[in-house]
Amino acid sequence: MKIIKSILIVIVGIVAVALIAALFIKKEYAVERDIVINRPEAEVFTYIKQLRNQDHFSVWATRDPNMKKEYRGTDGTVGFISAWEGNDEVGKGEQEIKKITEGERIDYELRFIEPFQATDDAYMTTDSISENQTQVKWGFSGKMDYPMNLMLLFMDMEEMLGGDLKTGLEKLKTQLEKKMQAVQ
Repeated sequence: MKIIKSILIVIVGIVAVALIAALFIKKEYAVERDIVINRPEAEVFTYIKQLRNQDHFSVWATRDPNMKKEYRGTDGTVGFISAWEGNDEVGKGEQEIKKITEGERIDYELRFIEPFQATDDAYMTTDSISENQTQVKWGFSGKMDYPMNLMLLFMDMEEMLGGDLKTGLEKLKTQLEKKMQAVQ
């Protein structure tokens, strides 16, 4: 009986330390990646403004070839929603265009429903480097409430999300540059 009591005290102690530690751990995270695309800014912005085009370069869109998609509204405008329901890897959720600063920035709200519930923000920006070069930034930010923020100690969001954003931007670059070479 003494052993069981000692084990329970140790377990309670570990849980208490973890919960106290979570009070001091950050709750927010932000990840951003960028790439230079050899195309004019107007052309790049017009392409990324269409949320459906993410299906062609987003890593997440390729993780379930049988994913069900639903679109509501007019693509490329504030209020357009792209909803998805897929396998365990992509889950269920929706993305909505919340704000567009024409030629510069698109802000999205991501609402995850399954396998967990969360609302996060994402954005894409374009910046003209030269007549035929555009820097594209893709960013994502979110929050984990207490005590779930404890998971941020074990999850490297920079690595997890950053790799996916980088891969998506590389696909976007390849697509836009190849697409225009085929036209020339």
